[in-house]
Amino acid sequence: MSISSEEMKTVLESLFIKYSFTKEQAEILARIHTESTIDGIFSHGINRVPVFIDYVKRGLIKIDETATPIASMGCMERWDGNLASGVLNALKCTDRAINLAKTNGMGLVALRNTNHWMRGGTYGWRAAEKGCISILFTNTIPNMPAWGGKENRIGNNPLVISIPRKEGHVVLDMALSQFSFGKMQSLDLKNEELPFNGGWDRNNNLSKNPKAILDSGRALPVGYWKGSALSMVLDMLATLLSAGNSTYKIGLKKTETALSQVFMCIDPSTYSDTDFQENLLNEIIQFTHDCSPIKAGTKTYYPGERTLVTRARSQKEGMQVNTKIWQEILQLIV
Repeated sequence: MSISSEEMKTVLESLFIKYSFTKEQAEILARIHTESTIDGIFSHGINRVPVFIDYVKRGLIKIDETATPIASMGCMERWDGNLASGVLNALKCTDRAINLAKTNGMGLVALRNTNHWMRGGTYGWRAAEKGCISILFTNTIPNMPAWGGKENRIGNNPLVISIPRKEGHVVLDMALSQFSFGKMQSLDLKNEELPFNGGWDRNNNLSKNPKAILDSGRALPVGYWKGSALSMVLDMLATLLSAGNSTYKIGLKKTETALSQVFMCIDPSTYSDTDFQENLLNEIIQFTHDCSPIKAGTKTYYPGERTLVTRARSQKEGMQVNTKIWQEILQLIV
């Protein structure tokens, strides 16, 4: 069914207020979930709302808490999320990293004891809009086998890198599984298969069936052994810098909460050659664009380019939302 952005924001704001968020917090949460949906990231936008509310009802997300600083040294800080909303915590820490970067050229905030930040790209876009490069990542519950193993021992630890650009920001937003669990959920809702193998089924066979992979809970690391190694390194960095929980410790909780995250921002305007920087970015993008596609009618894209196309289409035509999910959200308000 088609839903306008205004209708979605209005409904979600009412829902979050019902579950005791302040009007200001509810407005922010509604806007972030709507923006993710507008950009085509249904899995961490509208589709994630029922799970978010379930965490609130179970007391896993603390309504009355907020992230607080606990240690500072120059342009680096540690914060404690106090199990508050992952979105509100991530926005706060992104803004703090931006402010540190504007003062020092670079800023880093390491956050512990937080909850799922939903779409990681949200914070990359935010940093880019403020003129900052960003490198952001989070650990997760164990949901992938380390390469060569059977049992889940590593997380799909999403990584975000953004670069501000006048003609369209460059924003890489990727989980370290071949497909995010949210993407697999979205395809399962539409009874569609994955275009490539995305994980193992219960019989230890690589599969394109999203339901089989979701049932087994065993996603395939992107780049096979390379993605496995990168997942471990990001987990180590997030854990060490925040002095928080590792993927191993999160797994002991049986529910994905008390995560560790890193927000690093760089202000490229610290150098005086911003026009030169812009030319360099455009040169790289043009070189990538200027090639013959394998399939007629297609093209290559820089990270974030297709998001801008989807955003423009959604704003014009509305968002095609899964009817089952929307009805579930409406029932939560009653």
